[in-house]
Amino acid sequence: MFIAVIEVFKGAGLLIYPLGLCSAALVFIVCERSYALRRAAIMPQDLMDAVVSGRPLVGGKHTVLARIVDFAEQHKNDEDAIKAFARLEINRMERGVPYLDVIYAAAPLIGLTGTVTGLLRVFAHISPETGLPDPVAFTSGVALALSATVIGLAIAIPALVGSGYLQRKIENYAAQLDVLLERILQRSRQ
Repeated sequence: MFIAVIEVFKGAGLLIYPLGLCSAALVFIVCERSYALRRAAIMPQDLMDAVVSGRPLVGGKHTVLARIVDFAEQHKNDEDAIKAFARLEINRMERGVPYLDVIYAAAPLIGLTGTVTGLLRVFAHISPETGLPDPVAFTSGVALALSATVIGLAIAIPALVGSGYLQRKIENYAAQLDVLLERILQRSRQ
């Protein structure tokens, strides 16, 4: 089994390196953003409850919601600046996620390029006398050539799923922050 996996990687040729880079970037972005977008780092429940009820805010000073509240307290008379700062915080939450879109678009194309170059190598070994390839070498060569596409798809599918999951999580936070922002603006008017 392990030897078969190594053969699949060899079949991808030099394009295994950009595919490996895409894979490493995918894992890093999904893990880092999943950790950064946990509820405790964005809007802890106790801080949300304090904003909704109008109580003094305690704790959570390094969260997105706390930064918005602090900015609102410093700029009480400028609602547009507070809204712009909230949009900036949402933009910061999206950091890195658009690269997942690039990965899930590029990885299959890189894999397809590897497949085409592999097939060109296979067809280059057709016997000039008979015009036919060696059947065993031909089928194994085609199988190895297709390995690059398989690797590209194996990278693209998790990137697509990770991107959708993280985008949805950010959209949910943005909707909740929008509701809380109205409460924060109401509080800053007083």
